[in-house]
Amino acid sequence: MSRRAVLTGAVVLGGAGALGYNRREDLERWWWRYSGATAPRVEGEVDHAGAEWIPASGANLRRANRPRDFGVDRVVVHMPEATYDVTLKVFQDPSHRAATHYVVRSRDGHVAQMVRELDVAYHAGNRAFNERSVGIEHEGWADQPEYLTEAMYRSSAALVAGICARHGIPVDRDHIVGHREVPDVVRICPGSAWEWDRYIELVRAERDALG
Repeated sequence: MSRRAVLTGAVVLGGAGALGYNRREDLERWWWRYSGATAPRVEGEVDHAGAEWIPASGANLRRANRPRDFGVDRVVVHMPEATYDVTLKVFQDPSHRAATHYVVRSRDGHVAQMVRELDVAYHAGNRAFNERSVGIEHEGWADQPEYLTEAMYRSSAALVAGICARHGIPVDRDHIVGHREVPDVVRICPGSAWEWDRYIELVRAERDALG
């Protein structure tokens, strides 16, 4: 075999390898279709009773079949540095490449579900955490504690209690974390004003109420 043929083959194989690497995430988004045991899906169905289904762009998540393919053992608390309406619009924008499972409105605690808990939302900035967690955005800014209303805390606590019950997640600070606690991520959210002790107690009370 000539040297030119060898070099040409190497270039082709190298290009194919690079293409395969670059397309890996896209391919993984689709593998669930062939897993042989996909969960049934109903358009508009939500995991949390009372949530409003407002779907994120499909570019901002990866379809999956959790917990069959990825075990869920964390809840990640976020604050988007934006209003509720803007947060929804951002996660519906395919160029943003990020979304959370839920968004909680400040004034009344209304919950929008944007990604099914079955699926992997790109919310944590850490692939392993994305695969193992459910993400929740809370309307507001980390340096504006007036957004942390009683309605928001209580609504979010009920939401998290249900998530923990569905996935068998312990209600403690090792398993319910802030975005800033995700490894290899530099964030401040949900900020120093977030009342963690109070929040965990509210989640526990809601969990106990579920029986």
